[in-house]
Amino acid sequence: MNIDRTLLLFLAAVLNPPALAASAPQAERAASGSKYIAYVGTYTGPNSKGIYAFRFDASTGELRSLGLMAESTNPSFLAVDPKGRFLYAANEISNYESQKSGGISALATDRQTGKLVFLNEVPSRGQGPCYVTLDKTGRYVLVANYDGGSVAVFPVGPDGRLGAASAFVQHTGHGVNPQRQEGPHAHAIELSPDNRFAIAADLGLDELLIYRLDPSRGTLTPNNPPFATVEPGAGPRHLAFLPDGKFLYVINEMQSSITAFSYDAGALRNLGTVSTLPKEFKGNNDAAEIAAHPTGKFLYGSNRGHDSIAVFSIDPAAGTLTPVEYASTRGKTPRNFAIDPTGSYLLVANQDSNSVVGFRIDAKTGRLTPTGQVLEFPSPVCIAFVATD
Repeated sequence: MNIDRTLLLFLAAVLNPPALAASAPQAERAASGSKYIAYVGTYTGPNSKGIYAFRFDASTGELRSLGLMAESTNPSFLAVDPKGRFLYAANEISNYESQKSGGISALATDRQTGKLVFLNEVPSRGQGPCYVTLDKTGRYVLVANYDGGSVAVFPVGPDGRLGAASAFVQHTGHGVNPQRQEGPHAHAIELSPDNRFAIAADLGLDELLIYRLDPSRGTLTPNNPPFATVEPGAGPRHLAFLPDGKFLYVINEMQSSITAFSYDAGALRNLGTVSTLPKEFKGNNDAAEIAAHPTGKFLYGSNRGHDSIAVFSIDPAAGTLTPVEYASTRGKTPRNFAIDPTGSYLLVANQDSNSVVGFRIDAKTGRLTPTGQVLEFPSPVCIAFVATD
């Protein structure tokens, strides 16, 4: 494939960024650790053209829009490699070049301007890819195909481009709900902190499927035991490990709940389930995103319907959850949210009110306070941070 000279120069800069000058003031170097570009994945349509971005200052909570960074079709979920050089998007479609598949796009990031340069796109090996992540080394991209009910692994080249799938697993079976669980629906796949295991949440099966990841070949092998279960009809959606890897939490979309598991070398033990909703709420709700605070003290989950973030404190010894509050997201349908790398702020993507809203996190209680910072983006679905140079 021919690559034009502009792209070659851009990649050279990305792969070999200039070092900070030795004379740079200490204050400037310290401040650089609090400044980020945040990318926003969207559903495209009349108002959205692809991936947007904004600047985020973790020292003040300020948000500043950068606009459209790359045109792409339904780049619903995003992931950034460990060094912040490349961004990967799940193109949530059902027909990729006449195949029954979605796509996975690779893009190079410019950490000064936020601009993205398209590198390549590969078929996701299943329809409706809705989740993408990288292993801890950045050598492999893993994807969950919701409509296809499958997971796949793709090797990452030195230039960030994706190769053909090194692993593909088709899930089989169904759950108890004939409308939502008529077949498998892989909704997320995450790596264990030690990078030895990949765990997939399948909404259609009410299972967390556990795979061993071969770091040399990028293959997935069913673990023994091969899965753990949640309550029938719960519909597991997304996963979050605590930083120390002792506990794993899954947010259940259909039940609007979170199930806690202890984790030990690929083995999961169910510790119980709590609701993401206050007892007085009687309306319809679909739970969506989940994230653990970098300190491991708090857990957060989003409610679409109640339009809130459920905040929990975590017992450090038992891994159990205690409700702290249910904070309004100041918008409609909080499909995704992200905690900034410093752990100071939580930013919510309200899909149906076209907004990203900022909240300050109380370091002692985990509670959320609106910062007053709000940006407009069309149909925001996912937020991913990259540290600026």
